[in-house]
Amino acid sequence: MELKPTLVVALGGNALLKRGEPLEADIQRKNIDLAAKTIAGLTHNWRVVLVHGNGPQVGLLALQNSAYENVPPYPLDILGAESQGMIGYMLQQSLKNQLPQREVSVLLTQVEVDAADPAFANPTKYIGPVYDQAQADALSAEKNWRFKADGTYFRRVVPSPQPKRIVESDAINALISRDHLVICNGGGGVPVVEKADGYHGIEAVIDKDLSAALLARQIEADALLILTDADAVYVDWGKPGQRPLAQVTPALLDAMTFDAGSMGPKVAACSRFVRECNGIAGIGALADGPAILAGDKGTLIRQ
Repeated sequence: MELKPTLVVALGGNALLKRGEPLEADIQRKNIDLAAKTIAGLTHNWRVVLVHGNGPQVGLLALQNSAYENVPPYPLDILGAESQGMIGYMLQQSLKNQLPQREVSVLLTQVEVDAADPAFANPTKYIGPVYDQAQADALSAEKNWRFKADGTYFRRVVPSPQPKRIVESDAINALISRDHLVICNGGGGVPVVEKADGYHGIEAVIDKDLSAALLARQIEADALLILTDADAVYVDWGKPGQRPLAQVTPALLDAMTFDAGSMGPKVAACSRFVRECNGIAGIGALADGPAILAGDKGTLIRQ
């Protein structure tokens, strides 16, 4: 039997908890059921490896974590691991219910980063819910968190270092070879640094799109699909003359500038994958998944 081509899907945390929605389990479960329908549909033509974001969820865990003052707050790497379990479990259950004959496996994944990465001095990764200016100022003063504008709102930002190596890559490849639908690199992976005595967690959240692209390159995937809460990549986003990009090349995208905390990493991840693997990459809305890869919706990037 001929193997289907391999597709790495990066599912945004904001696609699972939409911007401005209450961060409630029941709401997330409903959104995950909708996401799973799209992912299940993709398995008809592709071997799917799923990476999910955790921006809203890990921010919520940090808020819940800081509310209990009898112990020091747990660091972001541990909260990232918690979010992998929480989101991975919900995705696994929903996908298994829709694909009862498929093996669906969730792998807790560590991803190595560089402790000297300049991202630690310039946090850009949005996590948690949105706030107005007054709420952001109050939390900044109370918890010493940093905030940046996200559209008309404000969100907490944390360091987002470049992923260097997926620690559990052998296990991922073994599961793919057994035709499992693999959920891995959740939230970009738990950020770790390697020291003389082994791996240690570090306070950061890895961008899941860059992590998904690293995974796609390592397993030599045929396609990379980034599903988010935007229906395409836009030029002049947020301005009166904004316009979507349909089919583009990495070279064309190189001449444009995108927000470092949201669309920028997605464009960079896709462009690098297309260049190095000669595959195709798409960016767009969750419901449009198959149409994006067909070039009918969203943004499709190819050489």
